[in-house]
Amino acid sequence: MRESARDTGAPGAAQPPALTRAAARRTVRGVIRAFLLSIGQLGDPAILRVFLKSLALTLVLFVGFGAGLYWAAEHIAASYGANQDWQELAGAAAAIGALAFAWLVFRAVAILVIDLFGDDVVEAVERRHYPAALASARKVPAARALTMGLGSAARAILINLVLAPIYLLLLVTGIGTFLLFFVVNGWLLGRDLMDMVAARHVPRSAMRGWRATARWPRFVLGLAGTALFVVPIVNLLAPILSAAMATHLFHRRRQS
Repeated sequence: MRESARDTGAPGAAQPPALTRAAARRTVRGVIRAFLLSIGQLGDPAILRVFLKSLALTLVLFVGFGAGLYWAAEHIAASYGANQDWQELAGAAAAIGALAFAWLVFRAVAILVIDLFGDDVVEAVERRHYPAALASARKVPAARALTMGLGSAARAILINLVLAPIYLLLLVTGIGTFLLFFVVNGWLLGRDLMDMVAARHVPRSAMRGWRATARWPRFVLGLAGTALFVVPIVNLLAPILSAAMATHLFHRRRQS
């Protein structure tokens, strides 16, 4: 009865499982298995379409932001009487600043974008591996997907900005900044990814209770996804792979 309540995500029906050594091993094995299955489906036309759409929108957002910042910096410099050389220097500095900012918020923007198209990734994975679950799935409305994506991006940016002074202080440790960034963003990412899948299968009123039962799998998934985001080139595929991994992890937990 307890297992059944856990699977349905009924709030208050089950306590979060303790992270025993055996449970930790099962969770890690599940994430690794989900990763391998996700890699194997990258050639799926539905997955490729989402990848191209999400990559194009991400690039448009970043290029638009950089161009706007360049234009604003040049015009501000001109308004203070700077000559052409200084205007171009101000624009170049702004563009470099935009690149640095883009690197810092890439994960947040990528998750916002994948939330808009993520339902297609989840559906493609369910169609191939979990057809019974697909038959009972609910399509996530565009408005809800946008709200979830904006919430994910806002949480990531806000929490990392709040922690920025601690990141700076930990620079003296050599590795402390990276570890804290990794753990915090793993926690954030795991929540966002699993919520994206759960929204298709768990009633909205039961989401809080479901999250409590999936605390550790979400965290380990988030750490794995964050690792993908920090690897150059691979980070372009990270949103797609992470969404597919979340789908496998969600359904395999329900089947166990």
